[in-house]
Amino acid sequence: MSDIKLNDPEKVVIIGTGPAGYTAALYAARGNMEPLVFDGILPGGQLMITTDVDNFPGFPEGIMGPELMMQMRAQCERFGTRYASDIVEEVDFSSWPYTVKGGGYEVKAQTVIIATGASARYLGLPNEERLQKSGGGVSACATCDGFFYQGVDLAVVGGGDSACEEATFLTKFASKVYMLVRRDQLRASKIMQKRALNNDKIEIIWNTSVEDVLGDTSVTGLALINNKTGEKSTLAVGGMFLAIGHVPNSEPFKKWLATDESGYIETLPGQAATAIPGVFAAGDIQDHVYRQAITAAGSGCMAALEAERWLETRLEELAEAAEASK
Repeated sequence: MSDIKLNDPEKVVIIGTGPAGYTAALYAARGNMEPLVFDGILPGGQLMITTDVDNFPGFPEGIMGPELMMQMRAQCERFGTRYASDIVEEVDFSSWPYTVKGGGYEVKAQTVIIATGASARYLGLPNEERLQKSGGGVSACATCDGFFYQGVDLAVVGGGDSACEEATFLTKFASKVYMLVRRDQLRASKIMQKRALNNDKIEIIWNTSVEDVLGDTSVTGLALINNKTGEKSTLAVGGMFLAIGHVPNSEPFKKWLATDESGYIETLPGQAATAIPGVFAAGDIQDHVYRQAITAAGSGCMAALEAERWLETRLEELAEAAEASK
């Protein structure tokens, strides 16, 4: 456990430190809620493993993902945010104030904001991981990184809506985009299939899986295998984009909160509030559509403002009830 002073109870506990968690902490701190933030598995979230970020407003020359997250963290600290460098392993939302457990201790919380994000699925290949971490041409976000591949041949792995969308988007920059599909058909919706199939810059390679990513410092090609014939081949590309889904980091909360079929926490329409009063969710843990840093930050703002207003109302109701019972 970090050497921090804990309140009993905490006004707000924020679980996760990506753009959603940091923005929630910033607004909560400025609202005198003295937020306690649990860093989680990857402090700073997915942007800590993203190189250039050119689509976050306010940085005309772009900014490195880790630098952006460090600036957000410092801004939160300026207003008194406290950080616990621990992973939340369990929560108990059965009674209020709620209980958050992690790092061998537990904290009582009057409100909780869950901002644990989602993790992009990767193939699990050693070179894939190495080149992804070094910014060498492996990515799971075409919107984030596509601009850097002007005139380059690229590959997109996947056959669903996301893969078709990513491939179509990448044709704005790439000279050619190969879609690598494990089966002999796309899983995408008809309209998304039509867009991909009718795009002259997209070529679909069916029944194909990636066995290895080639290149020392950057992607130079992919080692492929045909899933039907077993035939192996090499495809020369300058980048590989994964579009095989995301895994929401919602496991500790599934006992208490409703999730959709993919595990994303469900919130009330147009809100960050969940079905449990005083518990909120923000960022990629509840957003499987946009998954952008700016939308995550916006929902973090929503969660903090809703938590502040909810707690104010709750404490007023308790005070009125106590007064009436005298």
